[in-house]
Amino acid sequence: MLKKLLDKKICSDCKKCCVFDIYDIWETPVFSEDIKNKTILLNPCAEFVPKDGGYIFKPNETSPDGSFRCPALSEKGCVLGDEKPFICRIFPYMIMELNNIKVITIASVCTEIYNRPLSELVSFLKDGLADKIFSYAETHPEITRPYNENYPILMIKK
Repeated sequence: MLKKLLDKKICSDCKKCCVFDIYDIWETPVFSEDIKNKTILLNPCAEFVPKDGGYIFKPNETSPDGSFRCPALSEKGCVLGDEKPFICRIFPYMIMELNNIKVITIASVCTEIYNRPLSELVSFLKDGLADKIFSYAETHPEITRPYNENYPILMIKK
């Protein structure tokens, strides 16, 4: 979904959005049953636990710094390609809820996007992505996270 904004090579080289630690475990993606099953086929060591109508992966192994990787992450990037969880397809945009209102925010971990002008990020949302995000969140409430004040709000659902 973000191919017009992000170069695939930059993403596959960076991988920051696919590595988590104890402080950002709340950002791990929610997998549908189909995507969970496909991930297990591609990585038989992957384990998942049910969460809010979807599945989140269970960290199997941590690095010396305490971080852990998404089970769909390989050295070349995500093994799921375009079939990755919706949250991953829209990252670094995130859908959150503030006072019962859905908002689209931006995560600072993606320096490629975060350092761009806000007008460019909002314009991209207005070109149809915001409608897709809000619509998907309505039918898949498990992807909506509570608002975190460290994430700038780019758009509010009307």
